[in-house]
Amino acid sequence: MTDPIDLGAFLDRWAQADPARADVAVTVVRLSEACCRIGSLINLGSLAGALGSETGRQSGVDAQKEIDVRANDLIIAALKEAPVASLGSEELEWALPINPGAPLAVAVDPIDGSSNIDCNVSIGTIFTVLPARANGVDTSSFLQKGSAQLAAGFVLYGPYTTLVLTVGNGTHIFTLQRTAGQFILTAPNVEIPTSTREYAINASNYRYWDEAIRTYIDDCLRGREGPRGKNFNMRWTASPVADIYRILTRGGIFLYPGDLRDNYTMGRLRLVYEANPLAWIIEQAGGAATSGFERILDHEPTALHQRTPFIGGSKTEVEYLARLHHDPHGLGERSPLFGRRGLFRT
Repeated sequence: MTDPIDLGAFLDRWAQADPARADVAVTVVRLSEACCRIGSLINLGSLAGALGSETGRQSGVDAQKEIDVRANDLIIAALKEAPVASLGSEELEWALPINPGAPLAVAVDPIDGSSNIDCNVSIGTIFTVLPARANGVDTSSFLQKGSAQLAAGFVLYGPYTTLVLTVGNGTHIFTLQRTAGQFILTAPNVEIPTSTREYAINASNYRYWDEAIRTYIDDCLRGREGPRGKNFNMRWTASPVADIYRILTRGGIFLYPGDLRDNYTMGRLRLVYEANPLAWIIEQAGGAATSGFERILDHEPTALHQRTPFIGGSKTEVEYLARLHHDPHGLGERSPLFGRRGLFRT
C-alpha cells in the first residue's frame, strides 16, 4: 500500500516539470486553505449565525446570503498570500485587485448553491486560475476562453469534504482529513462512464424549455419502450457542484439550459467562474460539456458575470443532446418512428 499523497505533494510533483507551474500550485493551495475555513464555518450551521440570511448588499447579480459574503472574504484573505493579480467573484460586481503585477488571476463562486444552506443540503466552492493579462487589475484577465485555464476545481461540503481538481493532467479527487487539515488524494484520474441512465434537471421548468431539451427528457421518460431503449432516473439538488460530483463518481448528465423565463434565456450558470471550470473538470474526466450549440471551453466571454446554458457529463449523452439542438427533428421522441399515436396524434 502506497503512502497517501496530500494536495501540496501532488502539486509539487506536477510543478517539477515546469517552473512556471509553481505559482499555480501555490495559488491552488491557498484556495484549498480558504475552503477548509469555509467548510469549518458551514459545519457550525446555525451556531455560526444566520448564514442563510440576505445581506442586502448589491453584487450586480443575485441576492447575497451571509455565507456568500463570509466565504468571499475568506478567499480574498487567502489570495493576498498568493501570486494573484486580481479576483473575479460572483459576490463582486467588478474585478478586485489583489497583488497587481502578479502573473495569475482567479475567478470564484464562493458558495455554489447557497440557497440550500438552511436546508443542510450539500453546497460548494468553484474556482478557476487563469493567466493575468496586462497589469491584471481589470476584467480583461477573465475575458479568456475556458481553454486558457491553468487550474480549475471545486470543493463540495457534504457528509465529508472533497476537492475536485484538474491542472490539465486528468481530474483528481481529494478528501479532507479534518484532524490534519489536509486534502488527501483518494481518487486519481477519475473517468466518467461514457453512457448513463441518470439525468439531472429541474423538471418543473419543462413548459419553458426549447424543443431539443423537451425531446431529450421525453425520450428519457419513455424509458425502455422509447427510442433510448432503457430506463432513466432523475436527480436534482439545485447545487451544481453536488450534481457534477455525482456524475464524476457514477456517470450521468447535468442540464441547466436556457429557457423562456425572464432572465433565463442564456441559462443561469456564469461562464467564467462556474461553467468553464466545471466543463474543464468534466472533459479531463473523459466527459463533454456544451451550451447545446458550442463547446463550453470554446466560448469567449465578453463580461465577467456572463451566463451560459450548460449541458455536461457522460460523453455519449452530451453528444446526443447536441445533435438534437442542431437537428431537433432528426432524433428522439419527435421522430415519426417513435411518435406516440392516439386519437389526436398520428
